[in-house]
Amino acid sequence: MDLDSLGRALRERGERDYRSRQIWRWAAQGAHGFEAMTDVPARLRSSLPALVPFSTLELVHEAHARDGTVKALFQTADGRPVEAVLMVYRDGRRSLCLSSQSGCPLTCTFCATGQMRFARNLSAWEILDQALHFRRLGRVDHAVFMGMGEPMMNLDAVLRACSLLPDLGVTHRRTAISTVGWIPGVDRLAAEPMPLRLALSLHAADDALRTELMPVNQRYPLRDVVAACEAFYARKRRKVFVEYVMLAGVNDAHPQAAALAALLDPRVFKVNLIPYNPTDSSYRGSSTKAIAAFRDELERRGLAATVRLTRGRDIEAACGQLAARADPPPRADQPPRQEKVTVEPGANV
Repeated sequence: MDLDSLGRALRERGERDYRSRQIWRWAAQGAHGFEAMTDVPARLRSSLPALVPFSTLELVHEAHARDGTVKALFQTADGRPVEAVLMVYRDGRRSLCLSSQSGCPLTCTFCATGQMRFARNLSAWEILDQALHFRRLGRVDHAVFMGMGEPMMNLDAVLRACSLLPDLGVTHRRTAISTVGWIPGVDRLAAEPMPLRLALSLHAADDALRTELMPVNQRYPLRDVVAACEAFYARKRRKVFVEYVMLAGVNDAHPQAAALAALLDPRVFKVNLIPYNPTDSSYRGSSTKAIAAFRDELERRGLAATVRLTRGRDIEAACGQLAARADPPPRADQPPRQEKVTVEPGANV
């Protein structure tokens, strides 16, 4: 829901300012359309669809996994693909994975989004409409900007969306922004009053390998990125999550675990080892045994590490997978496709 367009439309009709807040409150609580907003006058409810679209995104495809993971592929008004995921955990958490761009300008070699053509930044409303879609399916309480795109390259829109997420039930302290290490964005986030969390997409403990996996490392080398994250911790006193995708024969050996532990201050960082969700790249995921040995070595050296519970693998829940394989969008007279998929518990996202 584009609140800027809504506000303009209401002012042009001579409506009072509180009407916009009233409509937003309904949307943030999971209303499925303007018609559900029963304390809005009927004459206004009936005219709103012609004034402003209820959503800036059109649902193209939705896949549901047995473990509760839901992945949605949307398209923007100008036809750009956007993906988002809802992850449901056994402890009751309902976490959103949100996109900040359509495609991604950074060409990380293991990432499905990195294999796509970059389209553009998303607006704050296009980001919020991903979250609102899942809010209409039930409550939500966590969010991470780890979908399509590099959030720090679209930080104005990301922060504006974050400012409104608490209205949906996602507090700032339960919202994390993931970055490949885009240092200007990390620095700006450190100065941001909202107590948002920072996650660093790292994947290697030396510059040569990280540059091979993530070409952005040539612009922002590893030591500089780590230093920026340490400065974030010094300002916020909130640990930085390190995302480390486990790639068989690439970054999962014992010496690489030792190098990672030497690189990261355990007071500042906590490592999240991520079983690789295969895309069309040549990489393979590390074995369960290799991941466990890597984690044990990190912890032996004093660096806290967890292994992410894999979710949604059989519905292609890795970033960019649905968009990369998407069929042409349905005609306007066709409903979006919904797919029920059976997956093994713990499939990867």
